[in-house]
Amino acid sequence: MSTPDLARFSIDSTRLQALTNELLEIHGEMEELESEALENGRLPEQSHRQSARNLIHYLALRRHDIRRLQEDLTALGLSSLGRSEAHIKLSIETLLNLLRRLGDGVSAPSLQSEEERGLLEWKGLLEKHTLKLLGDQPPHRSVRIMVTMPSEAASNYGLVRDLLIEGMDCMRINCAHDGIEAWERMVWNLQKATEATGKTCRILMDLPGPKLRTGPIKPGPSVLKWRPRRDELGRVKTPAQIWLTPAGDEAPAPGQVDGRLQFAPEWLSAVEPGDVLRFFDSRGASRRLMVTESVGDCRWAESRQTTYVTPGTVFHMDRRVERQPNSLSGGPRIGEGIAGDIPARIEPIVLKTGDHLILTRDLTAGSPAVLDEAGGILRPARVGITLPAVFSDVRPGEAVWLDDGRIGGKILEVRPDEIDVEITQARPGGERLLADKGINLPDSELRLPALTETDSECLEFIAAHADLVGYSFVRKASDVCELQDRLEALGGRMPGIVLKIETRTAFERLPELLLAAMRSPCAGVMIARGDLAVECGYERMAEIQEEILWICEAAHVPVIWATQVLENLAKGGMPSRAEITDAAMGERAECVMLNKGPYIVEAVRALDNILRRMQEHQAKKKSTLRSLKVADEFKAAAAE
Repeated sequence: MSTPDLARFSIDSTRLQALTNELLEIHGEMEELESEALENGRLPEQSHRQSARNLIHYLALRRHDIRRLQEDLTALGLSSLGRSEAHIKLSIETLLNLLRRLGDGVSAPSLQSEEERGLLEWKGLLEKHTLKLLGDQPPHRSVRIMVTMPSEAASNYGLVRDLLIEGMDCMRINCAHDGIEAWERMVWNLQKATEATGKTCRILMDLPGPKLRTGPIKPGPSVLKWRPRRDELGRVKTPAQIWLTPAGDEAPAPGQVDGRLQFAPEWLSAVEPGDVLRFFDSRGASRRLMVTESVGDCRWAESRQTTYVTPGTVFHMDRRVERQPNSLSGGPRIGEGIAGDIPARIEPIVLKTGDHLILTRDLTAGSPAVLDEAGGILRPARVGITLPAVFSDVRPGEAVWLDDGRIGGKILEVRPDEIDVEITQARPGGERLLADKGINLPDSELRLPALTETDSECLEFIAAHADLVGYSFVRKASDVCELQDRLEALGGRMPGIVLKIETRTAFERLPELLLAAMRSPCAGVMIARGDLAVECGYERMAEIQEEILWICEAAHVPVIWATQVLENLAKGGMPSRAEITDAAMGERAECVMLNKGPYIVEAVRALDNILRRMQEHQAKKKSTLRSLKVADEFKAAAAE
């Protein structure tokens, strides 16, 4: 093997001096920005002082475009600062000392600041803070797994135990759902499971926050529609399955249901398999049901025709005389049954590009647009909003996004009790808007209270039972201080604070939020990618989540990678290729969160496997360069 001729390599002292001057300028700005923060009282107490200083140094660096600087440093075989977030000033000082030694004519001070305590100490701060926030590291991987609890977790101890066995490290309880009694049972089930398995698990409880949603929508008619399944030629493949119950029976059917009808118990008890129920549906069409099975007081029936039934529909029972399975002729009519209450149909508001939607201050039931005979709009669609306080904060021209960004609009006019929105984004056939759907106002400077009355009611329970509190829709540093004051007033242990970054404002003020959160014993950040993508635009989401990871690493603050991780697997039992890649990207955070679904246990098992494999290759954004089997195979093949 040949030895490189080092004499061939020459270093331009002028070039070295230019690099040195650029680094010295950045170093000076770091010290200046830190001094200003110290004077303004923005640095936290000693426990997080080092991390706060490093964050400020990193922000000073990122005020510069250092792409050319990185190329020049790389050409010299030096660090390009691309993986120096956790110890940025130390890296700058190390580079300056190396440049001074590389060139005889290079003028630079020999820096021996307090930063030179060692690289490992700075890297260890993130691990230390992660341990304090999220608990012990699992034995087989470094990234923790957080799981959102379904309502079932309150009554199903086995589910909680299985999640713990498969790899759950943190239980997440969303206080926007269920209630104190259910939360208590979830916590109790977790305590039992940890005792039984010997595993540990933290508890995070999310505050609901001031969530802006659509109000109720006027229901449609009380009508039940069913139809059989047909093949391509229109022939019935599977009859519609109708579940007949006594009035007042709300128990779920033991199987797939296409329709559910209630009758007087005394009449239904006389119905037997083989009977035919004849009636006229709401269109006056003659229809019939064939009763196929008795299940206690209930009956199964099937229909081979599309049918619309309203409350009060009269059913005539024909009793077959000979009970021949294929005979529809029959005997006497034994009696009449009257269909009971039928829930009103949900009537969505259909919105197309160019339509207008009126958002109202009150919560009077909303309604679709009223059209004339030619299809022209006589009265635009209307729906209330749950937080009328936003009326004073929105302005014409600002964007409105509805239902997780499926429907986009622009504010045309703000009136005392109405906001006129023009729909600017919807699928060609229109989008269906329902009640209780999220509303995002990314351009508006909202002055909503950081902690709602509901949040305050939850806090006492959270402080007593949770290790972490998720701070929803946090926007500014004073919001963080308010939560810290509330928790301190409650006394006892102080749960760690997890800042949920889910608005554009929170993202833009992330450094301020972090400095405020560092006043708590421990703090973390959750990248709530659902709302954040709506607020900032889906096309920017990849860039934004990277920026959050960089800034949090500079602050030595652990990150929770959240929203739609393995969503298809958790809900449908089969992952998509894209979401497997997304889950693997979670290795760059300290924790990955899964949402609830029927296959959540399988999702935890899969995520555990993915993270274990990825940590062999990736640590944060650094490739670890573990030996590759494919390289060994290539060498073996070359030797043959």
